[in-house]
Amino acid sequence: MKKVYANAADALDGLLFDGMTIAAGGFGLCGIPELLLQAIKEAGTKDLTFASNNAGVDDFGIGILLQTRQVKKMLSSYVGENAEFMRQYLAGELEIEFNPQGTLAERMRAGGAGIPGFYTKTGVGTQVAEGKEHKDFDGETYILERGIVADLSIIKAWKADDTGNLIFRKTARNFNPPAAMCGKVCVAEVEEIVPRGSLDPDNIHLPGIYVHRLIQGDHEKRIEQRTTRKRETA
Repeated sequence: MKKVYANAADALDGLLFDGMTIAAGGFGLCGIPELLLQAIKEAGTKDLTFASNNAGVDDFGIGILLQTRQVKKMLSSYVGENAEFMRQYLAGELEIEFNPQGTLAERMRAGGAGIPGFYTKTGVGTQVAEGKEHKDFDGETYILERGIVADLSIIKAWKADDTGNLIFRKTARNFNPPAAMCGKVCVAEVEEIVPRGSLDPDNIHLPGIYVHRLIQGDHEKRIEQRTTRKRETA
């Protein structure tokens, strides 16, 4: 089965349609599938629902799709670094389903594992729990959260072999593995594709069984918030 494609547009060919749900890896601007997001923008696919921790910033990450009004709904944990995200939400132009970060990650993982729902204490007694089933276990109240199954997963990794086995680098691992698991089709972009058999099996973070298409590319890897200290002088 061919998994390696020439570029992001080729890898997404035949997968995009209006109104689809996309699970996207990344946290802030760390480990985001920036090449695939740009290809979705250029394809013009609209009325999208994104399951992603956040929407990047105004001009990078999912933020570029908010600018072009291609996103209808976000399933997210955090919106604070994207002014357009907040503006559209407060203006009633964008639907948001807020999720605690751990709940969002587990909803993705559960969907990929074939688990339709799970109970968690997180969110009990808050707006997160409104309209959800409540159940008591051992004297404690839990709420039912549904697993997420997306039409498409788009993720970013560091290294891959041509079968799709992936290695993520440090914190860029973040939401990428659970996002990959929950998509009916998963497309991954990586910095390097290495020969089959050259990756240590014990160091593979995501088995190739979850990855259907793969591209290698150059990444900007923009820094969301640069924090520096003054140079000390003698």
